This record gives sequence, C-alpha cells and structure tokens, in this order.
Amino acid sequence: MKVIAFLTDYAAVERIINHLKLTFLAERPPPPHLAYQESLVAAETSGEYLS
Repeated sequence: MKVIAFLTDYAAVERIINHLKLTFLAERPPPPHLAYQESLVAAETSGEYLS
C-alpha cells in the first residue's frame, strides 16, 4: 500500500468526516464491568433475573 496524499487542511478533514457521518465519541460509555457483575450476583441471590 502506498501513501498518495496527506490532508493538512483541518477544515477539509472536518468536512470529510462530517460528510461520512463519522464520529470519534461513543454515544454512551459501556457499563462498568464490576457493577454489572455485582448486579448479576445480587439478582441471583435474591431470586430475580435481569431481562
């Protein structure tokens, strides 16, 4: 693979990203793994199940 060009104009890069509807921010962060495990353990011990 060869590099054939570099984009150095910040405004041009922004227009391309917006046109492609790309984003670098997550819509919402994933839930913390530890809190999810604790809620599963609590649900199992109380006899309730998460749906």
